[in-house]
Amino acid sequence: MSYGNDGGSTWRNDGGVPPHAFDPMTQPDLFRGVLTRRLFAFLIDLVVLAIPVILAVVFIFLLGFVTFFLGWTLFGLISPLSIIWAIVYYGASIGGQHSATIGMRMMDLELRTWYGARGYFVLGAVHAVLFWVTISFLTPLVLLVGLITRRRQLLHDLVLGTVVINSSVRAPVAPAARAY
Repeated sequence: MSYGNDGGSTWRNDGGVPPHAFDPMTQPDLFRGVLTRRLFAFLIDLVVLAIPVILAVVFIFLLGFVTFFLGWTLFGLISPLSIIWAIVYYGASIGGQHSATIGMRMMDLELRTWYGARGYFVLGAVHAVLFWVTISFLTPLVLLVGLITRRRQLLHDLVLGTVVINSSVRAPVAPAARAY
């Protein structure tokens, strides 16, 4: 329990934590069709992530012929660079002004924190890493969690305190997480 901000004359039993910014009972349109759209957004993002990797593989393949097969040793860099590229893509996209990846924007979705603020780079990067880790180990559970939660959050959303909503329905609820 904590004191209120009016000089300590009132008691609060909510721990001083503000309520969740997005309520599925009063704002059901924010969550309508989110899981299906997230699936398609993920597939679009996979294509966006794959295009530079495929171009790099083709470049290294052709470089191998020019350098008498020595250039093919660069194939060992494809996996680590792909991981770095994915983390930077998700971090920059979710940390950007739209708070969404290209796939999420195409599907009219955006990621917000539980209190309504936009995402930031570290949140986007950790969101991506946690998604890939949980889907690697708990594939069916990650997707089933979204069917039983009221806000249609997946397992990594629950851990990070994020929510994905329909961006065209959302009204401004909170300022950005950082001010410039």
